[in-house]
Amino acid sequence: MTDTAGAGALPAQGMPAADVLDEIRALRDADRPTHGGRLFAYVYDPGVAGLDELAQAAYAQSAHVNGLDPTAFPSLLAMENTLVGAAARLLGGGPGTGAPDVVGSVTSGGTESLLLAVKAARDARPDLAEPRIVAPASAHAAFAKAAHYLRVALDTVPVDPVTLRPDVAAVAAAIRPETVLVVASAPSYAHGVVDPVAEIAAVAAAAGVRCHVDACFGGWALPWLRRLGAPVPPFDFAVAGVTSISVDLHKYAYAPKGVSVLLHRDPALRAPQFFAYADWPGYTMVNPVIASTRSGGPIAAAYATLRHLGEDGYLRLAAATRDAVAGLADAIRATPGLRLMAEPETTVVCFTSDDPGLDLFVLVDELTARGWHTQPQLTYADLPASVHLTVTAAVAPRVAEFGPALAEAVAAARAAGPVVLPPELLALAGSLTPEALTPDLVAGLAGGLGLAGGAGAPERMAVVNTLLDAAPARLRERLLAEFVGLLQRPAW
Repeated sequence: MTDTAGAGALPAQGMPAADVLDEIRALRDADRPTHGGRLFAYVYDPGVAGLDELAQAAYAQSAHVNGLDPTAFPSLLAMENTLVGAAARLLGGGPGTGAPDVVGSVTSGGTESLLLAVKAARDARPDLAEPRIVAPASAHAAFAKAAHYLRVALDTVPVDPVTLRPDVAAVAAAIRPETVLVVASAPSYAHGVVDPVAEIAAVAAAAGVRCHVDACFGGWALPWLRRLGAPVPPFDFAVAGVTSISVDLHKYAYAPKGVSVLLHRDPALRAPQFFAYADWPGYTMVNPVIASTRSGGPIAAAYATLRHLGEDGYLRLAAATRDAVAGLADAIRATPGLRLMAEPETTVVCFTSDDPGLDLFVLVDELTARGWHTQPQLTYADLPASVHLTVTAAVAPRVAEFGPALAEAVAAARAAGPVVLPPELLALAGSLTPEALTPDLVAGLAGGLGLAGGAGAPERMAVVNTLLDAAPARLRERLLAEFVGLLQRPAW
């Protein structure tokens, strides 16, 4: 393999294709495994033989098609309309339903879908100088990002530390004359519980406000689980007050990243989502989504995935996922010192510990050392630190292995003991303001935590997570931004 480290990021002479691919394969060796059922976050693996190859072939056929102009590339328009129609039918819309006029757009992911839902709600009320949105504290962080980007105030409603859901009366009380959107999750990402969507939508409708259901995570799983007999509460367009829904196809539709669908109950609700501009000498720009140029590759890959799996395939995958969730939850219940944050009702298993001798962040590292990659979640308000498992169909064959590995990891974490930060560092984390962070202070902290020198993140993150857990939310944000900034440096 050609070594380009000393030749610069752009070699003076082009490299053979085989050498370039060898480089990429070598770089990929450091990544978490995207297949095999041992990674409980970030990726969604159905474990279906041949599906990757199909999606890659479809992607290649449309990679250079540009979604900027649907009249130039009608194939992409047809595929987008098919994806929107499939999502709408699955989520209670379309002919013969109470929401026959549902329309939608294909976006690059859940964050873009949520940004556009907020934009549409904001722009539908040009009379408001200071628009606001109401969301549970458990709503996805992308709503905070949308509020920040679009200059919309975000009013968060606490969630009950036991039910992990917002109180409907508190949601109603948070709605103001300036509120343009009320949010509910189906389910929340952190804990996998479905908010009381019908009740939240009702108080939003009574106030004359749009209600968006963030089903990015569960929108392509809950309907199949319901068909399998799970007691899924109403959350889609069957609920009269729901005005828009987002669902990610690169999650439980198992399409490659990144493809999401944003649905609106009718075209009038979607209209403010568009951006059009003609006051320049070039082509008139009309964009239904944030990007102008869009590769057709992800859309074609999603189209191929949905068409290949079909309803019967998704039912089988949902059944496998349901069984995997049950098996993992049993393993948690059987492990002394651990408890479930909530009884699993979707595709998430989330657990915590009340045992002071068992450090969850150390446990996460011990699971990682044994090939099980979980997602730690930090303390928030009245909610303890926890461990999140996103469960997919590919996990089902590995469930029997998880219990013994968990027991070993718990024993190793107990033996290692909790992370103990120096008192002065704890005091600093509790008192330091984001504004007081200097480059020298950040560099010193990063060096002490093993994040300096461009070597990437350390293999064991318990010390880092413990420091972040001790810091207030605003300081966490600044520290993480600075740490990630240190990792992201040019390869000269």
